[in-house]
Amino acid sequence: MRPIALNRKNVLFAGSDEGAHHWAVLATLVENCKLHDVNPTAYLTDVLTRLVNGHLQSRLGELTPWGWKAFRQT
Repeated sequence: MRPIALNRKNVLFAGSDEGAHHWAVLATLVENCKLHDVNPTAYLTDVLTRLVNGHLQSRLGELTPWGWKAFRQT
């Protein structure tokens, strides 16, 4: 329960509706990483690097936490 309360307290100061939406997207990605036993820092670092380097849209499934983990294991 404590992490939920702390997250709610932090989101209170997101600054705007758009900022709150971005926070929610990031929090969802981090929680999905945890659910799939993926290190969120390694995942976000690799995914952001791939996006900057022009990752193909046809291969976006590799950028989900579960797809990223499966791609890394092959």
